[in-house]
Amino acid sequence: MEIENMNLGSLENATPRELADAIVKILDAKKARDIRLLKFKEGNDLTDYFVLCTGTATTQIKGYAGELEYRLGEAGVKPFHVDGYETGMWIAMDYAHVIVHIFHKNERDFYKLEKLWNDAEEIPLELEA
Repeated sequence: MEIENMNLGSLENATPRELADAIVKILDAKKARDIRLLKFKEGNDLTDYFVLCTGTATTQIKGYAGELEYRLGEAGVKPFHVDGYETGMWIAMDYAHVIVHIFHKNERDFYKLEKLWNDAEEIPLELEA
């Protein structure tokens, strides 16, 4: 789906999974690389889901974050906090039940969050080719 034609509707009362799916959809439409969705066990104090993706340039990474904030804002959802936008190497966006990590490839390879949080379940995604 082309990002310009994307209509998410209202996400104000979305479940954490619905919000995570919308985030994945937006990032996929923007051609983010290596998108992963991790679900944490019930009772985890951190969050319910992580969405991780990779970009190859700081302008691209900032573009992913900007598009995500814009599209979700249109759907009634704003992040509680955004960190890392200034450098564009690793942008973390806190949507309470879903935390988005947009990495530069070098940062993702170095920090390896998937391995750090290996107790989280990776949810299979059906992304557009």
